[in-house]
Amino acid sequence: MQVEVDLAAGIPHTATVGLPDHVVRESKDRVRSALRNSGFDIPPRRITVSLAPAHLRKEGAAYDLPIAVGILAATGHEVRRGLAGTIIAGELALDGALRPIRGALSVAAAARDLGCRRLLVPRFNAAEAALVPGIDVFGVASLGEAVEVLLGGDGAAPVPPTMLIAEPVDATVDLAEVRGQELAKRALEIAASGGHNALLIGPPGAGKTMLARRLTTILPPLAFAEALEVTMIHSAAGLLDDRPLVTTRPFRAPHHTISVAGLFGGGTGQRPGEVALAHQGVLFLDELAEFRRDALEGLRQPLEERRVTLVRAAWRVVYPARLMLLAATNPCPCGFHGDPTRVCRCTPNRLTQYRARLSGPLLDRIDLHVDVAPVRYGELTAEAAAETSAHVRARVLAARERQRARFAASTTSCNAEMSARELRAFARPDAAGASILERTMSRLGLSARAYTRVLKVARTIADLDGTDHVGATHVAEAVQYRSLDR
Repeated sequence: MQVEVDLAAGIPHTATVGLPDHVVRESKDRVRSALRNSGFDIPPRRITVSLAPAHLRKEGAAYDLPIAVGILAATGHEVRRGLAGTIIAGELALDGALRPIRGALSVAAAARDLGCRRLLVPRFNAAEAALVPGIDVFGVASLGEAVEVLLGGDGAAPVPPTMLIAEPVDATVDLAEVRGQELAKRALEIAASGGHNALLIGPPGAGKTMLARRLTTILPPLAFAEALEVTMIHSAAGLLDDRPLVTTRPFRAPHHTISVAGLFGGGTGQRPGEVALAHQGVLFLDELAEFRRDALEGLRQPLEERRVTLVRAAWRVVYPARLMLLAATNPCPCGFHGDPTRVCRCTPNRLTQYRARLSGPLLDRIDLHVDVAPVRYGELTAEAAAETSAHVRARVLAARERQRARFAASTTSCNAEMSARELRAFARPDAAGASILERTMSRLGLSARAYTRVLKVARTIADLDGTDHVGATHVAEAVQYRSLDR
């Protein structure tokens, strides 16, 4: 975006053109007060502010500072000689102080890509913007300081680059705290190793949510490039708080009453939704069958394409969405269908209606369907120590390293993202495994998509075994994670 300012003779008035929203239109009052209170004279002339390109809608208060500087430059102030190769963004208070803005990291990345050499942002956002290499970032606290930097003041120095510092692992959340549920733990390990989606199906109190909350403890740490992507999205949503960089994988767990706009983004602006905020992390949907049908069906495209596309009348935004979907649901409305100790009181018609809330195409996109059985008393009171998240994570990291080497020449990051060509090259089972797949497809009526999901899971199981060969045992284990009666 480019801010242009023109001063002309006429009745003193400020007009802003170029599809500004109401926040941008109100900037004229903030800018006038900030300029006056910072000691700068405002000429009694007609001021026209043009925001280019004119066909794109402009939102937010980040245009305040460039408009103020543009007015100074239009009056002949010496600040104009420092504007070449400089991008400016910031919200002004009435006294000339600068307030934080959203999306500073994205602004810095765009400025670098445009070939600019310098960026001025509010001091609060400076560490965030300094994550982008190749551009000098200056953090300023007021309009006066911004002018000093543009004039080349002696005290003006760029902010040192911000480095990735991993946050300490939360020792209070560990997979060892989950008693029993060995099958579910194994499924989570496979999901984490290959980036697969998973669905936990079991009665209330079986530990589905407890298992889900511990998935991030066995995932690989964020690489710097991944952390930048995550930070950009959280910055655009205004969720960074005082962190310049998100260094842990996101875990988003929206309530089942969430709106479609809240899940996918948009609404009254271009803010990312929960799907985009879970990029490079986990989107946990508890009580999956209770979510709105249109919200669930809307997940199908992001899960397949790994991105969210928002199209409205005046704009189009694409957010990355490389995430793991982890969902949990009861087997029936009362929760006790198939429970050996408690009686299910759901009628066949009610059970059918409940299961129909989860469509076949959506379930096809979930690689692992895991039955979570009630925990027995003996498992709850057992003294034997369970395997910790650290031990499981070591195996996950080893499997991910095999995948990183395998896909070094492509953009694929894990087995769940394999293309059809990569599937044929790296996940072809042996004769015994192919025979199991053939019988399974015939008996369960698996779709072509489900078939490829089984192969991807089998490839991940083989990686956990440390072998390049996809055998019958890997295929057999992968097959058991497909629902037999859903």
